[in-house]
Amino acid sequence: MLIVVRHGRTEANATGRLLGRLDLPLDELGTAQAQALADALGPVDRVVASPLLRTRQTAAMFGRDVETDDRLMELDYGDYDGLALADVPSELWERWRTDFDFAPPGGESLVALRARVGAALDDLAGAARVETIVVVAHVSPIKAAVAWALGVGDEVTWRMFVRPASITRIAITDRGPVLHSFNEVAHLEGLTA
Repeated sequence: MLIVVRHGRTEANATGRLLGRLDLPLDELGTAQAQALADALGPVDRVVASPLLRTRQTAAMFGRDVETDDRLMELDYGDYDGLALADVPSELWERWRTDFDFAPPGGESLVALRARVGAALDDLAGAARVETIVVVAHVSPIKAAVAWALGVGDEVTWRMFVRPASITRIAITDRGPVLHSFNEVAHLEGLTA
């Protein structure tokens, strides 16, 4: 089973900013979310994470050695990294939503993201048939993982919402990946800022 989880909250997440490759730590609530996530999932066989600090901090809560994979990093927002969501020009949002090859200045397209995340998941799939592997990633890679599991196109990206420290479960079967759950957050009940 692949258990794909989002890192806990950061200050940039809390203030509504695009957070791509900026390497920021979890905030206090994010640390509590990461611990609740690890407690909810219990013992696992492997933990693989994006190399960014917020994912490594979340992964560390599992108490296992953490493997890192650059292919699990968040979408590169380029010049828009760190920008408040409200300050992203409306024409940019429109391009992103309609042209999956579009990349913001200095950034990355959804097509490129999907290719690298899909390759990482393909590499883990064989082991995930017999092991429980936690993949600690970010919003866009999790959306790409769901699209990979469902065998659908990138248009699904804009139709999903992924909460901090949420759980998505993908079983690997003889017929390929099967989405078992998406955006589980019951383990976070009672946690507040």
